[in-house]
Amino acid sequence: MSITSDLLISPGKYCNSLTEYARFKTREVDIGGVPLGGDNPIRVQSMTTTDTMDTDGTVAQSIRMIRAGCEYVRITAPSQNEARNLENIQKKLRAAGYHTPLIADIHYTPNAAEIAARIVEKVRVNPGNYADKKKFQIIEYTDAQYAEELQRIRDRFAPLVKICKEYGTAMRIGTNHGSLSDRIMSRFGDTPLGMVESALEFARICSDLDYHDIVFSMKASNPQIMVQAYRLLVHKMMAEGMNYPLHLGVTEAGDGEDGRIKSAVGIGALLEDGLGDTIRVSLTEEPEAEIPVAQTLVARYRNRSDHAPIPETQTSHIDPFSYTRRETRQIEKIGKPSVPIVIATPQGTITPESLHPFGYTYDAVLDKWHIADMAVDFIYTGNRTLNFELPGTLGVIQNARSWSPASTAYPIFSAAAYLQANHTADCITFICAELAELDAPLIRAVEDDPRAVLVLQTHNTHAMPELRRAFCLLADWHCDIPVVIRRTYSATMYSANDAFMLYAATDCGGLLVDGLGDGLWLEASDQIDAHTLTRTAFGILQATRTRISKTEYISCPSCGRTLFDLQETTALIRSHTNHLKGVKIGIMGCIVNGPGEMADADYGYVGSGPGKITLYKGKDIVKRNIPTEGAVDELIDLIRAGGDWVDPA
Repeated sequence: MSITSDLLISPGKYCNSLTEYARFKTREVDIGGVPLGGDNPIRVQSMTTTDTMDTDGTVAQSIRMIRAGCEYVRITAPSQNEARNLENIQKKLRAAGYHTPLIADIHYTPNAAEIAARIVEKVRVNPGNYADKKKFQIIEYTDAQYAEELQRIRDRFAPLVKICKEYGTAMRIGTNHGSLSDRIMSRFGDTPLGMVESALEFARICSDLDYHDIVFSMKASNPQIMVQAYRLLVHKMMAEGMNYPLHLGVTEAGDGEDGRIKSAVGIGALLEDGLGDTIRVSLTEEPEAEIPVAQTLVARYRNRSDHAPIPETQTSHIDPFSYTRRETRQIEKIGKPSVPIVIATPQGTITPESLHPFGYTYDAVLDKWHIADMAVDFIYTGNRTLNFELPGTLGVIQNARSWSPASTAYPIFSAAAYLQANHTADCITFICAELAELDAPLIRAVEDDPRAVLVLQTHNTHAMPELRRAFCLLADWHCDIPVVIRRTYSATMYSANDAFMLYAATDCGGLLVDGLGDGLWLEASDQIDAHTLTRTAFGILQATRTRISKTEYISCPSCGRTLFDLQETTALIRSHTNHLKGVKIGIMGCIVNGPGEMADADYGYVGSGPGKITLYKGKDIVKRNIPTEGAVDELIDLIRAGGDWVDPA
């Protein structure tokens, strides 16, 4: 490792380049013969959901994961008994011909970690609860008192480091946003900086003991926080001469489409900038279901370095470590402070019935439109003209050559056509352009047009960075035009709905988490249906916290610590609450990350013992140890009491 002075690290630097794809070069860490980091491929991994004391069940599930492509298998070891049983699991796997490295997941029990480190190839420790217990107390420390606390942690942690060093065992120092210690919270707050410092405190102890087989992670259920924390970690590593590999993941992402989109927003935003050496997609599903999602995310970067060149920039004009939405002028409902709009492109003949997938249902008997929570704001009709009345919330965008000033539609121009027409109008005017077309004449023209909205698109395989570079150019010109992000996907770019969702969430979500974009316009070939397009657009906006249109579930993936059937319970809670727009509900299998990770949730449903549930409102416990049977009804009563319940339509 080369030591780099903090003075040489430019403010905000966290990757090799903002425009040219290149993986951030980390040191290689050997994990049971499957090396991580360096020039090795980006690895995929998952975690068992079985009881670790169920040796045969854990072995069987591990084999299913390995056959699906899992390169590291993580198993929880909440106590010394589970840690010891890892040896039996390992022996059975090896006897069956499976040599995939095993990772022990440790939280509150240092003794279990010290046992596991002598058995498996890697241990994961959480700095927030390895040597601390979270009581949600704010304590004012003097520098001397804080130093004493660090010495206490060193005394508790050093024995594990020495064992790992002796046995050649790797270690992941895995910070979770939801389980920062009271000590860290008191000094740094509930922030990405707190997450980073929590991990670095442990890493510095490892370095002092000349142990460097370390992997870092900075997980959060909020992709914005997760992205900021990883970037800040790399920035700090650069300053301190560190280059440890990165394990990427959005924790408690949930299930189904929401879990996939949220994971892709966070993981994808970092992969785009060359960060990440292994990923885990945390879904509330069977662990083998996580592997294809992770593989699809990773596969995009095998040949990414061959992308078309993008003009270099030294700054993105944003703070990569915190969220601030780009300042724009507002044109009707487009631009800050309005939420980002959604535009859709209907295929074929447009009728009232054909608008149902876009959130509009026409009742012919009553001559009335029903508008869903996920209803697009504009439809693009190309050269087509509609012969029926639309609801007032839905606008029409039409090609400029087919548009007339007498129309109720809004025109859309190409960059060249807009300049040639010298257009000004009393209505919103959309101008579609790519980075190469953003020259001085066009930028001056749109800046002088108070009704102009830029539709930004790209054909570069390195899509997100090229779109981001266009935002940089607008910032260079101090141009505050609102911008709609448009991405069009051909059939050759994906093989299924999952891939389309993951790619769109990566390309567009990576911009939105940085406050870039005032609208989203997704298009795809006919094999992606209109419902999927609409759900994906609104899902990306929900995941980036830029437009809330449905209930949000912060749901952890199951593991051996889980105290109830997470998949079944999540589905049950969803079925009763998925109409509560904007309400955030945490569904946690145990207390390891539950209370902390749910700090962002309005209500929480947490396993507190076999067959027992504890209910939270925010961070506060409302009812303890409720029998699982009837606990969902108790949750609904709590939501009613909190004033957030509405009866479903």
